[in-house]
Amino acid sequence: MPPLVLAIDTAFSRCTAAVFDAAGDGRLLASAEPEIGKGHAERLTGVIDEVLAEAGITYRDLQRIAVTTGPGSFTGIRVGVAAARGLALALDIQAVGMSTLDALANGAIAMAGGNAELRGGQSTTPVLAVIDARRGEVYAALYSSDGSALNGPAALLPADLPAFVTSAIAGGGPVSATALRLVGSGAAIAAAGLSDHDCVILDPSDRIDPETLARLGALAEAGEAPRPLYLRSADAKPSSAPSLRRAPTESIP
Repeated sequence: MPPLVLAIDTAFSRCTAAVFDAAGDGRLLASAEPEIGKGHAERLTGVIDEVLAEAGITYRDLQRIAVTTGPGSFTGIRVGVAAARGLALALDIQAVGMSTLDALANGAIAMAGGNAELRGGQSTTPVLAVIDARRGEVYAALYSSDGSALNGPAALLPADLPAFVTSAIAGGGPVSATALRLVGSGAAIAAAGLSDHDCVILDPSDRIDPETLARLGALAEAGEAPRPLYLRSADAKPSSAPSLRRAPTESIP
């Protein structure tokens, strides 16, 4: 396990960076997660510099970079992945990608594990991570109580969520068939569509916990360089209106 990990998340409205020492039991050395909305490309380097300074290390001390790869904001994902790959190449270290749904689910599981009220009676309750994808859809993935993936990730209509959940837990095993813990910006949407399930919303936001992301990144197997995880095409579409430019009769200089 690499000792010093830099974790980056730019998939949503926050611009998150954290330094995690994976030695021993592991501990978070520094983190920052300003909520900026847009403009991750302009802010990310400064946020990284801040957490490195707070942790008392330099770029050359890092052994691994973990970055969220989506689903989420198309532009934000590209910014984070490009930064992670560029730094890894420059520093000759590993870069690993983590799904935002994985991070959301594992953050909720960690929160429940440290909270007796949430933990009571829910040790086998699966976690559904759901992101509001707009355009009448959600991004969803279902996890067992230990964080193992059961189904997804997928882009779905809210009406498809009951079948998505049921198909994953129909095989039985140590999971509840009726109770669900929900996390993510689409949690309320999911709860409304899953009326046959006893749903508890743990966190209705899209905040990625920096320490959870870093821990997942430290444990992940290194492989190919991180790539954006897109579950559907971009919201921005080429215009169908006639071009206002001249007809292409001249060669481009």
